[in-house]
Amino acid sequence: MKTTLPKEDEIQRTWYVVDATGRPAGRLAVAIANILRGKTKPTFTPHLDTGDFVIVVNAEKVKLTGGKEEKKIYKDYTGYPNGLRERPAKMIRARKPERIIEQAVRGMLPHNRLGRQVYGKLKVYAGPDHPHAAQTPVPLDI
Repeated sequence: MKTTLPKEDEIQRTWYVVDATGRPAGRLAVAIANILRGKTKPTFTPHLDTGDFVIVVNAEKVKLTGGKEEKKIYKDYTGYPNGLRERPAKMIRARKPERIIEQAVRGMLPHNRLGRQVYGKLKVYAGPDHPHAAQTPVPLDI
């Protein structure tokens, strides 16, 4: 039996829109990461980008279970000496709520060039509106 690899022009990419309202952040991130990588397709190949685009709306309404709202710390380094900034999830949600989903998904993707390429297909928006109506995204229930 020969193994066939999909060519770049043969890969069908679909746009999906996901509503994050009331969904646990980790479970949502697992499903999004699988779609971005293409693991839900029969043509999945670990070393190729065969995944689809994902638009996440209402990121500000994602649910953090347990005491993560106060206890979970997001770290950011400015590049300067002593530039490590540690902020709780509550502050991140107030300033940039998209970051909660973005970092959860990024942590579940490969940490190499392929992971960076796949991560570029994720679009996250705090509110219910997004500028990707021309791509006719399909609603996805996770």
